[in-house]
Amino acid sequence: MNAVPPPMPDYASRFLAQREAFAADRNPSLPERRERLACLLRLVDENEAAFIAAVDADFGGRAAQETRIAELHVTRSAVKFARRHLRRWMRTRRIATELAFLPGQNRLTPQPLGVVGVVSPWNYPIQLTLCPLVGALAAGDRALIKPSELTPRTSALLAELIAKYFNPDLVSVVLGDAEVGKAFVALPFDHLLFTGSTAVGRQVAAAAAANLTPVTLELGGKSPAILDASCDLAKASARIAAGKLFNAGQTCVAPDYLLVPRGRAAETAAAVRAAMTRLYPTLAGNSDYTAIVSDRHRARLAALLAEARDAGAEIVEVNPANESFDGRRKLAPAIVIGAPGSTRLMREEIFGPLLPIVEYDGLDEAIAYVNRGERPLALYWFGRDAARRARVLSETVSGGVTINDCLLHFVQEGQPCGGVGASGVGAYHGEWGFRTFSKLKPAFRQSDLSGFPLLRPPYGKMTDWVLGVLKRLP
Repeated sequence: MNAVPPPMPDYASRFLAQREAFAADRNPSLPERRERLACLLRLVDENEAAFIAAVDADFGGRAAQETRIAELHVTRSAVKFARRHLRRWMRTRRIATELAFLPGQNRLTPQPLGVVGVVSPWNYPIQLTLCPLVGALAAGDRALIKPSELTPRTSALLAELIAKYFNPDLVSVVLGDAEVGKAFVALPFDHLLFTGSTAVGRQVAAAAAANLTPVTLELGGKSPAILDASCDLAKASARIAAGKLFNAGQTCVAPDYLLVPRGRAAETAAAVRAAMTRLYPTLAGNSDYTAIVSDRHRARLAALLAEARDAGAEIVEVNPANESFDGRRKLAPAIVIGAPGSTRLMREEIFGPLLPIVEYDGLDEAIAYVNRGERPLALYWFGRDAARRARVLSETVSGGVTINDCLLHFVQEGQPCGGVGASGVGAYHGEWGFRTFSKLKPAFRQSDLSGFPLLRPPYGKMTDWVLGVLKRLP
């Protein structure tokens, strides 16, 4: 007797079902795509309270307002922006035709890729799951989603709601641990978008390469904030404090360290500490201040701080009420001055409420410091001097930049969001998300009046004459 084949894994069967559904409907119309996006908007609007509760439970404490701002508002904005601009994005565009090929015509038509995969992280488990989905639905694709196992309640809620609002052959969520994640990214998707660490991103890229699956990798890195001598220190400190401590620093584009002019580290630390204290006069019982997502991650952050202290760094703790955090996952912010470059704090992406300060002598040294490291996901510059600002923008390479504030370039739907080098590959948001999940297919339409038959064999004097004319064209 023939052996019964083992059952197909759930994620693989869902993938095949979406493949078959796409084969039957390869190019959804504008009204169909808009309705799919409207369905996603209803999912967010009708379940706001459930999302807030799930995220709060997963983190062990996160302000409802932070979830509403960073998760729900950003997702709503992305959906509305896509619905508003989708007609233009879908339009076949006329592309200029070189003189030699006239009266032929060039056209560029976006078309859906097929079935795309989205792997999302734990730090913003709603936004970083649903915003890539906006691009996929706008492009006319079908999507299989693998959310993080480190936020299990939110991931389970996403799976439940997406199953309620969408047919599984259009959008479906796969739950599971890291082993499921490895199998998931090995599926032959038509495109794969991963958001997470650089180390895991390398593994994802390697798995996708076996299928020649194109990838968009939204990673991270050590994003600097450069304080120019011309900056308003009080204003800059307030904005840095808010950007750094939003979600307790568990943000891929959070300022990872400050570069300040030589001799101003103590002054800057005092200003930032004062700004953080105004934001969070208490910590342990303050519902505005987010907890660290897991005991393991909190222990890692504590170890980074301890190593820096042991290496001789000055630690400026920000704990205005001198509270104890026993039994809690919250961690008091700390500003670190003079940490050696060999410490993990200065080598690894921090992803928490720890803020090192590094002094520099002149702009050349500040730029060189940034450029010695891997290219960051974000860069922040604070100051009024236009010439020095222009130098920083032109002489450093980063995924994105915000000037005189933090984080805000990330949520601009009219701009691409993506890293460079070790901080990421590709981009999404707005039209860039639509393009990422589309094939921009060029087509050339030949005219009956084409002169190219003159360049076909048998070759002779006429061929040479035509080639001479083409050579002289501008």
